[in-house]
Amino acid sequence: MTVFEVKYEDLAGRIGILKTRSGNLETPVFFPVISILKDEISIDEIKNMGFKNFITNSYILYKNKYIKDDIHKELNSEDMIIMTDSGAYQILEYGDIGITNYEIVNYQLKIKPDIGVILDLPTGNTNDYENAKITVYETLKRIEEASKIIVKNQDNNIIWVYPIQGGKYLDLVKTSAEGLSKFEDIYNMVALGSPTVLLERYMYDTVIDMIYTAKSNIKRGIPFHLFGGGLPHIIPFAVALGVDSFDSASYIIYARDNRYITRTRVYKLEDLEYFPCSCPICSKYTPKDLLEMNEEERTRALAIHNLYTILEEFKAAKQAIKEGRLFEYLQEKAYSHPAVYSAFKRLIKYKDYLEKYDPRIRGDPKGLFLFDNNSLHRPEIIRHSRFLERYVQKKDKVAIYCYDKAISDTAYDYIKSIKERITDHNSSDIFIAIPFFGLIPLEVSDSYPLSQFEIPNEIDEDVIADMKTKIVSFLRCKNYQKVELVNCEKLGLHIDSISTSS
Repeated sequence: MTVFEVKYEDLAGRIGILKTRSGNLETPVFFPVISILKDEISIDEIKNMGFKNFITNSYILYKNKYIKDDIHKELNSEDMIIMTDSGAYQILEYGDIGITNYEIVNYQLKIKPDIGVILDLPTGNTNDYENAKITVYETLKRIEEASKIIVKNQDNNIIWVYPIQGGKYLDLVKTSAEGLSKFEDIYNMVALGSPTVLLERYMYDTVIDMIYTAKSNIKRGIPFHLFGGGLPHIIPFAVALGVDSFDSASYIIYARDNRYITRTRVYKLEDLEYFPCSCPICSKYTPKDLLEMNEEERTRALAIHNLYTILEEFKAAKQAIKEGRLFEYLQEKAYSHPAVYSAFKRLIKYKDYLEKYDPRIRGDPKGLFLFDNNSLHRPEIIRHSRFLERYVQKKDKVAIYCYDKAISDTAYDYIKSIKERITDHNSSDIFIAIPFFGLIPLEVSDSYPLSQFEIPNEIDEDVIADMKTKIVSFLRCKNYQKVELVNCEKLGLHIDSISTSS
């Protein structure tokens, strides 16, 4: 059953359509955790905010005999897409919860959510490798057990989630992910478990490792969910690796503790003099107003704000994908907190993976914004470096013109002026030397994005050093008899410094 269709891609992230029995969802998408038995935030309230979907806990519903038949009808939510979790989080918190995988799968078949999850055994943040290994193999056992029940009830049209466990032990995550190959016709969605404690402890780089390991060991086309991913700080980094959906109760858990979520950090309410937000809550109240409310009112107000913030982050990430600016957006986010910067640095370790899935052709390409040495890891820069390695020398001479922003504001104008000045294209191979790219052959300089980019007026020394290294490496691999440098003094390029001798 085809349940997922990709519309736009950037890096390894994508905007897609998740097709369920109750309707379609555009991804990346957030599933707010709704506690049906608590009257904190209602389904109608999240619907009014713009959510078409939510997740609730089938174990709690089963234990309290709250839903007995079709969950959509009983919750008066026929127009909502409902995902049900299985109680695995409760296992992580409390240990044995007195219910079997068989019972929880059959219960979900009875109440008919759009997306269901088997009762996996979460790894959590254990430091015991052998215990982590047990959770992986027990989960694989339960996956096989549940698959037999699901096959007998395939006409139910529930999207069943294959849970990946292993925690911070990446070899176990790999083993868990590889197990999907036996069940691809049964489980139409994948979810990575056990990141919650790591996220709470700001171990964002470890979560990046977990996502990459899981994603790189399953097929690209299957939709991928991240359990417990509810902090705006890490969401776009997970999206960049190909996470399509998230769920979390962070918005209400943080609200109960007087914590106010922004897209860059979390504040204690009492530390705020002003609200840096214009959502309906922040437009109506001040921090002082909320502090003077009773606890129930304050929690509700903070939870609504926190949800608006999370929703805003998803819209920003999707807009970045649509424009092909996700890498730039990640750079912008990276400097919001040291842990987020660590996540960004870990992400660019997987630059080959990001480049592999980043689209070569875009319908409406935007010019690149290049900032510092981190921009050197963009897929477009990586591809150009590989292109230079394959470049076939055509002449015995090479002329290198160095771009200078003092001469032309944009590389496009500078390249255009070079083309107008040069009348003899036959005597030399002609290149433009530009930071980040290194060398751009004049004959392909109109190709995107080789003249469609912006760079700072002041270039970091390590970017200049990278450019010099690329030029020297290029020339030493060729057999040019003569090298001519034009206007290269400002960039510190001299004939002796780029000698073609080894």
